[in-house]
Amino acid sequence: MDRPVTLLGIESSCDDTAAAIVRGVPGDMQVLSSVVFGQTDLHAAFGGVVPEIAARAHAERLDISVMGALEQAKVVLTDLDGIAVTCGPGLIGGVVSGVMTAKGISAATGLPMYGINHLAGHALTPRLTHGVAFPYLMLLVSGGHCQFLIAHGPDRFERLGGTIDDAPGEAFDKVARLIGLGQPGGPAIEAAAHDGDARRFVFPRPLSNKPGCDMSFSGLKTAVLRARDDLVAQAGGLRAQDQSDLAASFQAAVSDSLTGKSARALERYLVLKPSHPTFCVAGGVAANMTVRAGLEMISATHGATFLAPPLALCTDNAAMIAAAGIEQMQTRAPDGMDLSARPRMPLDTQSMAMLGSGKKGAKA
Repeated sequence: MDRPVTLLGIESSCDDTAAAIVRGVPGDMQVLSSVVFGQTDLHAAFGGVVPEIAARAHAERLDISVMGALEQAKVVLTDLDGIAVTCGPGLIGGVVSGVMTAKGISAATGLPMYGINHLAGHALTPRLTHGVAFPYLMLLVSGGHCQFLIAHGPDRFERLGGTIDDAPGEAFDKVARLIGLGQPGGPAIEAAAHDGDARRFVFPRPLSNKPGCDMSFSGLKTAVLRARDDLVAQAGGLRAQDQSDLAASFQAAVSDSLTGKSARALERYLVLKPSHPTFCVAGGVAANMTVRAGLEMISATHGATFLAPPLALCTDNAAMIAAAGIEQMQTRAPDGMDLSARPRMPLDTQSMAMLGSGKKGAKA
């Protein structure tokens, strides 16, 4: 691709409605605008994301997001070279809303449309922010996903391992509810842990004694539940210090688990002898400073550069979707109006599904 192109990105896979304009060529791109409408207030009373509420909010906000992104970037639809839209994986109502919006714009303007795997958007973010050369090692660590990937190219990803049950962000949310903290759980746990004693409770580091790069966080969550119940039985409730100590001990266990498995993933990645060894992390959990410090340390130990995008590009956003579209335009044709929204959409289709499969396809 010789000339810079300008793409509209649309993201609506969970509870963030987003649109963005990105311009450039693969490995050298600029975010002209990025609009994200969160839904935290809409779901606060339910302790988690309610799919029906999320889908309705996406339908109400997608056109506003697109118009805002165009206005912020000072471009109009005729200035665009195409549209990139998340077509999976995610909550199906939200994904459908985004795909239908992209189809409507494409039909009205004739612009080519590219369906993008949400996980590819995260995995290719280092190309947007730092122009990182392939191959690099990526850890996706968020509320819905956790896996190690070697990015060999814009549409070729090799999964080294991942969670066999809960994603870390999901575990953060559940533990926050268990010990009486607010949502979203990640920031709440980190804030409480600041004043806590991470050595008070000895929680497990699941699968640490098992070979490979797979992780597990469900048993860790159960261990926190039992520790909480013991405290309640002894004292009739949780004190603020109990909450802080539980949060700190849990956070330390997550960090240790991710760091230990990252060491193994780095060893497998470095066998490729990349010219510029790079370990990247993306996803909301990457914003946790304890987790990030552990990953930085293990990366330095292995002689690899550590990169984490700015927080705004770690969490769900449309700039990463537009950037992935620019990356993939050179390797494949646009999608047609038969583009489907998919609740499940593994990045590495050559590896066996980690969480099993069903009528809707492989889970991960």
